[in-house]
Amino acid sequence: METPLTRFIRPNEESLLLSEYEKRGGYTAVRKALKGFAPEEVTNLVKDSTLAGRGGAGFPTGLKWSFVPMGDDAPRPKYFVVNADEMEPGTFKDRMLLEGDQHQLIEGIIIGAYAVQAEVAYIFLRAHYNLTELRMKRAIQEAYDAGYLGKNILGTGYNLDLHLHVSAGRYICGEETALLNSLEGKRAVPRAKPPFPQLSGLFGRPTVVNNVETVCNIPHIIEHGAEWYKGLSNSSHGGTKIYGVSGRAQRPGWWELPLGTTAREIIEEHAGGMLPGHTLRGMLPGGGSTDFLTTEHLDVKLDFESVPAAGSRFGTGTMIILDDKTCPVGFVYNLLKFYARESCGWCTPCREGLPWIARMVKSIEDGNGEMGDLDILAQQTRSLGPGKTFCAHAPGAMEPLQSALKYFKDDFVSHITGKRCPWRG
Repeated sequence: METPLTRFIRPNEESLLLSEYEKRGGYTAVRKALKGFAPEEVTNLVKDSTLAGRGGAGFPTGLKWSFVPMGDDAPRPKYFVVNADEMEPGTFKDRMLLEGDQHQLIEGIIIGAYAVQAEVAYIFLRAHYNLTELRMKRAIQEAYDAGYLGKNILGTGYNLDLHLHVSAGRYICGEETALLNSLEGKRAVPRAKPPFPQLSGLFGRPTVVNNVETVCNIPHIIEHGAEWYKGLSNSSHGGTKIYGVSGRAQRPGWWELPLGTTAREIIEEHAGGMLPGHTLRGMLPGGGSTDFLTTEHLDVKLDFESVPAAGSRFGTGTMIILDDKTCPVGFVYNLLKFYARESCGWCTPCREGLPWIARMVKSIEDGNGEMGDLDILAQQTRSLGPGKTFCAHAPGAMEPLQSALKYFKDDFVSHITGKRCPWRG
């Protein structure tokens, strides 16, 4: 099995210096792209690879790039921004890539920026990733010193400056337009779309925003081709995927596997199954803001088509598992408390609704709920659903709640009728 994204990552060891990365073939794809392809050809190759964004939405990467205006009349400067503000609960895949192989990301940035003819690139980094910050600063300087960044890269006439921006540390910064506002020094709130960032983004100029894992795929597509990349996958979209498992598994962690690997294989084989004495009840397949799936969905392929067909979202592809020793009401309350705190406050349903819903679930968890609360909660999941708020923050927060009411309603009822949480002893 090929693992291009993680081949150079050495857990618990120092990441590769530039000289070591080059000896292993690093920056070959940059030379190939800048010297052998026109920018539009790079975009078309990424389109042909069927690379879908790995940040959660799964939008086709090459298609996103194709919306950027090209030619001499295009607005300048253009920007290429990497979203490294990884705050989705249960998600830690980008951290592994950032800490383990900085030059892979920089190489992908150079190629992606060249494809859209961006002159400036930013890495928008989560504030708490301190080790990443240190290693990334070192790698960026190495790339400048070697001529991969700056003026006239590799003698091609292409110029690119790359900046590392450490974020203010808010969940909403993972939304691309809130990220751009924060990068401009403004309050991190989402923007109305259209216009989309590809036309009017950072400082009102054409901007592409891609996730860390997405960008790390780009050098391998350039080096090996679209057909090779599609062949790595068990899905209609190409490539591998970094999957993760957190919760009471025997070996929680992350693995690079073919896109479309089943939940059963990931949990039972790679994560080693559940801890002794614990039984799997459910899982959030793509981070904290996705709907529960249950044991009946273990053979669902974790990809961009199969997970929605099963009633959830693929999201970041990092599972949080629920076992029979963990209270599902408390589980959901913990997530709701997080999302209520992280609301940017821009729209009333999210700002006022999420804290109110979290308090109601907490009341049920504490044994103070009433049966009518369940109908109110169900109604609120619809009132804060897609299209009812300014961005997707509140609808995402509703996904674990609405699916918990579907699959674990008896547990909510037992809290209410018994006037206590059965898991508290």
